[in-house]
Amino acid sequence: MLPSRTPTGHHDEADYDQRRLRQWLAGEARADGVTRRRLLSLLAATAAGTALGTARPAHAADTPIVKPLPPEWFIPRGTNAETRWEALRGTGHHTPNELFFVRNHTTTPVLDADEWRLRLWGSGLRGTPGEDRPVEFGYDDLRALPAVTRTAFVECAGNGRSFYTSQQGQTVTGTAWTLGAIGVARWRGVRLGDVLRKAGLSRNAVDVQPRGLDAEFVSGGESLGRVRRPLPLAKALDDVLLAYEMNGEPLPYDHGYPVRVLVPSWIGIASIKWVGDIEVSAQPLFSPWNTAFYRLFGSAYPEGGSAPLTRQTVKSAFELASGATFAAGERHVLHGRSWSGAGAVARVDVSTDGGVNWRPARLHDRPRAATWTRWSLGWRPDVPGATHLLARATDTAGRTQPDVAVPNTQGYLFDAVVRHPVSVV
Repeated sequence: MLPSRTPTGHHDEADYDQRRLRQWLAGEARADGVTRRRLLSLLAATAAGTALGTARPAHAADTPIVKPLPPEWFIPRGTNAETRWEALRGTGHHTPNELFFVRNHTTTPVLDADEWRLRLWGSGLRGTPGEDRPVEFGYDDLRALPAVTRTAFVECAGNGRSFYTSQQGQTVTGTAWTLGAIGVARWRGVRLGDVLRKAGLSRNAVDVQPRGLDAEFVSGGESLGRVRRPLPLAKALDDVLLAYEMNGEPLPYDHGYPVRVLVPSWIGIASIKWVGDIEVSAQPLFSPWNTAFYRLFGSAYPEGGSAPLTRQTVKSAFELASGATFAAGERHVLHGRSWSGAGAVARVDVSTDGGVNWRPARLHDRPRAATWTRWSLGWRPDVPGATHLLARATDTAGRTQPDVAVPNTQGYLFDAVVRHPVSVV
């Protein structure tokens, strides 16, 4: 059975997930690195009506992240680096490559484009039943195909995670990002759909699973293999790119050189970096990254968790350091950015008194999907003291940031209005 041709909405994704699980029980799906017990628990959750290769090794870098991480630009977080929002002030719509946040499961691999190959294989290709007869593309092969340029954000699903604790008093696991696990770039590459068709896409294909060339990821003492996550064929054929340039330059090592997947509007884990192979399957696929990880678990969700996460939520951030000071009696201009995975940002309201009063901000970008909108608001504070700045966005799908985000144990998809502390002196 083919998946829905639009499996990106909450309803369609739940149906897609439940169908995949039932197909697995019927012996029609393959679960790569996922236990039978795990999939049975997920099936029980969706039945209750809830939304739900071998690769060439890389040379390791000397440090987990290759590019410099000046403290005025980044907050180091182990193998990750969060962009400071105050560093984005005046940088324009696209995040400069040197300021773009880094999200790694392991160490950044250093690869040679001349030696790199992208292998497509699997039962979803005509005449290629397994990895023994793959279709391969070199770097120059991809660059010879018709190119597409697209502006889009990449955002970690855990962006804003720390506010579940600091703002809502809830305990969650994972990297304690504030709001700097996002960046917008101008990506250039080839349509994944074009590559799939050139490789011999079968009419029986249903799932596409890219896999990275970074080191195997170990969790709880168990190696889960290289990072990989399946996509419904409908999404793969829609707007997904195999990107080889970022803001007019070859991809930096930390951002996927020589080629990465770009899945606009979806959570960052879908945009696999350092892609080395893509399984095209006539069977539904599962991996740890759409079962144990990147689902919502907690008291608001059934035991098996939600459907695999896809589109990002709506968020807003000030281009301002936490605890910044402003002179009383003087006019200031506040700047920020808002974004959503469901559509363009249509409106942003700002409060300078902790949420008592709100004013509409001036939007500086034509509203577009898959990217953010910059905005500004004039402010003349009169009374010295501490206060909070708040920004609340509404997108073209009608979603508005709530006052409180529904918690989940792994701290994904925080979407509540963030209270930004400042002082007037």
